[in-house]
Amino acid sequence: MNKILIANRGEIACRVIRTARALGYRTVAVFSEPDAASPHVALADEAVALGGQTAAESYLRMAAVLAAAARTGADAVHPGYGFLSERADFAQACADAGLVFIGPPASAIAAMGDKAGAKRRMLAAGVPCVPGYLGDDQSDAALAGQAEALGYPLLVKAVAGGGGRGMRLVHAAPELADAIASARREAASAFGDGTLMLERLVAEGRHIEIQVFADSHGNVVHLGERDCSAQRRRQKVIEESPSPFVDAGMRAAMGRDAVAAARAVGYVGAGTVEFIVDAQRRHWFLEMNTRLQVEHPVTECVTGLDLVEWQLRVAAGDALPLRQDEITWTGHAIEARLYAEDPYDGFSPQTGRLLHWRPARALRAGRADAGTQGVPPSLLASVRIDDGIAEGGVVSPFYDAMVAKVIVHGRDRADALRRLGAALEDSPLLGPRNNGRYLRDLARHPEFVAGAVTTKRLDDWAAARDPINVAPLPEDEDWAIAAALRARAPEPAPTSGPLAASVAMRRIALACAGVTRSLAVERGARVTVGERVLEVLLHAPDADGWRAVDIDGVRRRRLVIDDGQGVHVARDAAVHVFAEPSPFPQPDAGAAARVARAPVAGVVAQVAVAPGQRVVVGQPLVCVEAMKMEMWLNAAAGGVVSAVHVAPRDTVASGAVLVTLDLDETETKA
Repeated sequence: MNKILIANRGEIACRVIRTARALGYRTVAVFSEPDAASPHVALADEAVALGGQTAAESYLRMAAVLAAAARTGADAVHPGYGFLSERADFAQACADAGLVFIGPPASAIAAMGDKAGAKRRMLAAGVPCVPGYLGDDQSDAALAGQAEALGYPLLVKAVAGGGGRGMRLVHAAPELADAIASARREAASAFGDGTLMLERLVAEGRHIEIQVFADSHGNVVHLGERDCSAQRRRQKVIEESPSPFVDAGMRAAMGRDAVAAARAVGYVGAGTVEFIVDAQRRHWFLEMNTRLQVEHPVTECVTGLDLVEWQLRVAAGDALPLRQDEITWTGHAIEARLYAEDPYDGFSPQTGRLLHWRPARALRAGRADAGTQGVPPSLLASVRIDDGIAEGGVVSPFYDAMVAKVIVHGRDRADALRRLGAALEDSPLLGPRNNGRYLRDLARHPEFVAGAVTTKRLDDWAAARDPINVAPLPEDEDWAIAAALRARAPEPAPTSGPLAASVAMRRIALACAGVTRSLAVERGARVTVGERVLEVLLHAPDADGWRAVDIDGVRRRRLVIDDGQGVHVARDAAVHVFAEPSPFPQPDAGAAARVARAPVAGVVAQVAVAPGQRVVVGQPLVCVEAMKMEMWLNAAAGGVVSAVHVAPRDTVASGAVLVTLDLDETETKA
């Protein structure tokens, strides 16, 4: 291998490019239209445009990716994760084209890609599996009969793909039909295969996975476990290694079964064997991800190994660098996924331009000395941030909502949790709403600190409106900072004359979090907030945008930015946006209820109504898919559908009108 094409985007493309270049390989990036200015394109030695906006129009076009390799003379392909990484036909197509596929052989991907078939293989290999239905009869009647035999609650799962797509939790029989239809539709859209399986739900289970590595010389090792139990809607939020639930005996048993699973399919390269663990510490095979995982950095932190380097060496035909007894683990590592989503509104995905993203402050706090024992500094640092988008970039609806990964390494779990909270506070993201504060609060939640979180706990908290799911409100100091910044005159203020008095005292109306307040600002520094009077002095921002802010004689560091539309004040990983209220009248509730608008840009997955159809409050109208999530728009009032403006598979912009209603007279008067 001399030149590697990375058939992916974002942070994983950047991650692979950096290690490949450190080892002396030239690199080629590919990109879609929205990603033309993305960091991975600039980081690579060469780049080829695939065209299109969505994944189906770009990164999933095998012929276009292979043509890019041919045009640039690349002799190897690294698939990253997602997209084509677990497509056996792509691995085979690379081999047929004379390219080294930096991943397992096509036969191993095919064996583990069919989750039902994989479970049959695991049972034959003596690896314990969760009871379920793996049959070929995919009729609704057959699935319903098998569900009754298994009992509820259970999971409906796509046999292809991963990442929680095509997976639905069913609590009782009346929910099954909708779950089957929804899982089929999503699986067919994401993986081109709507085949389903059923799996008994392990109540209060923990999602624990084992990192395995195999070479072409018959060597297979495991690199320990990662606990991925902190999930919302079956999507991972925080991962850590080692697991606070796993002891040495469990680790040995799970490692042994994971190695057996890899051997059973003739595996080569990096892979992850996922288990569900019950309250009695019994582990059950779920699936094997035949690729590098999003959460691989925590394993790198505790082992001091560069897993991408291992991938490249194995693909080049080398033997694994270490035997099982030579692998050691040090300290504790945690990874938090920074998503462009609103955790206080059902984790709804968000889009938009990154106004400010400069995590240098957090990285400086966790900097490591270079060259220690030959290990890359990024793997030794106590804080590591992997991202694939730069300030000014746009979070689009066409790909996953993850913006960055914040990874910390500590002496023990308590040390790592403390560092994670500080790193999140030091690296706020301004622009789209995001889960930065939620992650910070999760790292401090008593149950998470105690290591007691199971796969359903975060969803339980959301349903119960646990304090972690309630948006933090701005404090008086935040209002005062925003008012002091907005009160600054654009030109030198007069020191005498009739205007001097009005400049000396200004009233600033600001709105934030649904509240509008009128604040008095005297001489740009004395701010009256309600019944409090605060002395505020704003100093000039540093290179990263942080300011020293003196409030009543106490100096604090705050990230404060006025983008013209509003003042963004970041504090304790939360971002509050203060804007001057609109002078124009707002639309009434009746007018808003007449139209159903797309909450974000995305693709129409399903239309549930037709013109002339009568609907009631709460009735589903249209389903929009964006960022690996289906969002249903429901009728806000009763009436008759006057027009449907979209059809399934249509691409829609954020705010686009999808359905128009003629409201009932009583609704209009209300």
